[in-house]
Amino acid sequence: MQAQITAEREKRALIAKSEGEKQQEINLAEGEKQAAILTSEGQKQSAINKAQGEATALRVVADATAAAVNVVAEAIGKEGGLQAANLKVAELYIGALGNLAKTNNTMIVPTNLSDVASVVASAMTVLDRTRTGAKPA
Repeated sequence: MQAQITAEREKRALIAKSEGEKQQEINLAEGEKQAAILTSEGQKQSAINKAQGEATALRVVADATAAAVNVVAEAIGKEGGLQAANLKVAELYIGALGNLAKTNNTMIVPTNLSDVASVVASAMTVLDRTRTGAKPA
């Protein structure tokens, strides 16, 4: 009888132990699952935040560019504005050619490089047509 009681006790102990191990494995798997879900949700939110930040930055740059273009357009319309634009275009043209000469071994230049006035006149023709709404020829 004692042997039977001992065997029954050992059987219950093994069952309890295996149930405990089973529950431990389930708890560990649930924990890993939740951790993976939270990690992926964090990565998703991070990507969304980054995209929204980049979109906002693009809008800010676009707004600033639009404001700058409006200011230039107003300035060109004022007295002496077109002459100031002529001067700025000439300065940028000469500066760009200077930078090309510094950084490259081969330089592509317009055939009338020595005639800066004609380059500026061409640019100003474009500005005039843009200002008056005329279509280029």
